[in-house]
Order: sequence, then C-alpha cells, then structure tokens
Amino acid sequence: MQGSNLQSNNRLGVVDIHFTTTAVHGTLVLERELDEADLTKLIEQIDEDIVLSADMPRDDFLVSVYVGKDVGFYSDEYFAEENNDVIDFDSDDDSSL
Repeated sequence: MQGSNLQSNNRLGVVDIHFTTTAVHGTLVLERELDEADLTKLIEQIDEDIVLSADMPRDDFLVSVYVGKDVGFYSDEYFAEENNDVIDFDSDDDSSL
C-alpha cells in the first residue's frame, strides 16, 4: 500500500510503504513534530494496521521519518492543462513576426 493517509480527527501526515523480499521500507512524512513516545506508537500502529495486514513475510520494518508541509498536489491532468496554456516558442512558423 502506498501513500496512505494517517488520519484520526486531524491529519498527521502520509506514509509510503514498499515491500521487498526481505524487508518493508516506509517513508513517514509528518505535518508536525511528535515526541518520541507518540512517534513510536504511530510506527507500531502502522506496522500492525497496514504492514502486518498485508500478510507478507519480512525480516524488518525500516522507517524514515520527516517533518514537512504539504505544498501542492500535481498530476498528469495538471501538467496537460499547463501545457495547453503555454505559447509554443519553438514554432517554425514565422508568419506571426
């Protein structure tokens, strides 16, 4: 499972999880800092609710944790709309000069 939102009443952040043959790698991006005890509980909850529920064998669950903020959401549709609004400066048509 990738890009799962960690939510209860308020959003804490996002987690991106990748399964390999020997380990599970997680990247956790929090929107605010948590103290060590709360962070440990959150990682344990992710392990129990998401990682272990995948029922895949693993040797370890490796988690990188970052604190940041959401600055935007981009998709192919966004870039397609942006490209339609761009003037083509590479055109060989000199009739407009």
